[in-house]
Amino acid sequence: MAKKKNVILVDILFECLGSFLIAIATYNFAVQAEFPMTGFSGISIILYRLFHFPIGMTTIFLNIPVALLCWKMIGRGFLLRSLRCMLISSLMVDYLAPLLPVYNGERMLMAITTGVLGGLGYAMVYMRNSSTGGSDFIIMAVKAYKPYLKLGTIAFLSDIGIILVGGILFKDMDGIIYGMMINYLFALAVDKVMYGLNSGKVALIVTEKGKQVCDAVDRCCGRGSTILSARGGYKEDEKQVVMVACSSKEMYQVEKAAKEAADDAFMVVMESNEVHGEGFRVTQVASEETR
Repeated sequence: MAKKKNVILVDILFECLGSFLIAIATYNFAVQAEFPMTGFSGISIILYRLFHFPIGMTTIFLNIPVALLCWKMIGRGFLLRSLRCMLISSLMVDYLAPLLPVYNGERMLMAITTGVLGGLGYAMVYMRNSSTGGSDFIIMAVKAYKPYLKLGTIAFLSDIGIILVGGILFKDMDGIIYGMMINYLFALAVDKVMYGLNSGKVALIVTEKGKQVCDAVDRCCGRGSTILSARGGYKEDEKQVVMVACSSKEMYQVEKAAKEAADDAFMVVMESNEVHGEGFRVTQVASEETR
């Protein structure tokens, strides 16, 4: 019971921090620069500029039919967390962000700041398996149905239409370009934060001293390794391939230890977008777990 309460408190903390960044990006930068934005926030900003409807409350009303349509696919737990986060973010946009200073400088700087702050905010929300509702419900529904797709990529594709409508409606062709750039920064920030937590490097070390290399890697950074059997393509002599997954900052130590253990080893180092298992953090989204 205590553990579940702690999880809920951490969820709310991340949702508040993420919503705060989203609110600042939306009201203090995007609205002031009159950017065509993405998602239901973009639709709410269009209605705000046309009729001065409150952005947060409009977002809540737009979410109701989408939530009813998508709740079976995204699950009850995800829906409830998203409704909570949607309420927090909407209140922050309408009541907290207006209390803070707004930036009225260069549009390019405003676009970059909007994309980075908004992307970080959404990533913090997604990390706790939640969302701010709206198009996020659709995004997470797609993610649940096709988990191999990246969140940032789904978001980018789903929001292009809203940016085009906003730019064309207000005859702001520059705004469309800025909106696309912001959308790209959103996607980039979300993917870097979400999947960067699980990223690392993989070394493939071809040697005849597989056990010695494994022991050296274990001593230098405590990483496990796997020995694979291989055969040379030219002489067809038996070889061993030591596979080691580690963080980027540990790779130098792994390379050094492998060279010391087998100075004639052939080594290939590759980027790994995601590494799961012991010693690596796993970030899950759009999954049905009990909380």
